[in-house]
Amino acid sequence: MNKDKNLAVLIDADNIPSVYIKEMMEEIAKYGIPTIKRIYGDWTKPQITKWKNILLENALNPIQQYGYTTGKNSTDSAMIIDAMDILYSGKVDGFCIASSDSDFTKLAMRLREAGMHVIGIGEKKTPNPFIVACDKFIYLEILKQQEVHEEEQEEKNKTTKKAIQKAVDKVTLKLIRTIRLTINDLSDDEGWAYLGDVGNLLQKKMPNFDARNYGFQKLTKLISSTKKFEIEKRENQKGRFKLIYVRNK
Repeated sequence: MNKDKNLAVLIDADNIPSVYIKEMMEEIAKYGIPTIKRIYGDWTKPQITKWKNILLENALNPIQQYGYTTGKNSTDSAMIIDAMDILYSGKVDGFCIASSDSDFTKLAMRLREAGMHVIGIGEKKTPNPFIVACDKFIYLEILKQQEVHEEEQEEKNKTTKKAIQKAVDKVTLKLIRTIRLTINDLSDDEGWAYLGDVGNLLQKKMPNFDARNYGFQKLTKLISSTKKFEIEKRENQKGRFKLIYVRNK
């Protein structure tokens, strides 16, 4: 997604722990400019008071939503109504829905039908229907783990064979098969496919695909670790970075 695109960020405070806010906002900035940032919840409840201290730091606009009925989450309805209002305003190019609640599945589908790019962010407990309804879904645990252990893990991956093997073991046969099929879908007559296109198509097939889920910072390192693919770097006429192509072995 173009980083200059305007995004509406809607956060379910009842469903997203405040400890993730820093990493979450940094991740969102990779995909666009968060021009609308709203967080929804019943701010009279003590369980979400932790959010209050960081609202101003992150320029989040708190939306008060009382729980009118016991056992019902009125925050969901408020977010959905606001999302549709924002959609029809024509002010944004995409949405980021931060919640682990499957109730937003239909909303994500409706926004995509309207041509919006939809990014979901939630914990690993998020139900699959919401995950696959988004263009991309990002696990919060991965972002937090990356922030806390990034430097330490980087060093371990360079020096410890056990740490490297642990990361490689996360790559399942199902994922390798999906990568193989994706390369076949995009390859030229000699079997080579541009890695950028491979990554984009993988994202469409698996909205929650992220190399970081498997212990790698980049898709190139993940593919290289499997020893199942050939990797070739080619000169780039338009820039200083080389183009990376992959082929099934």
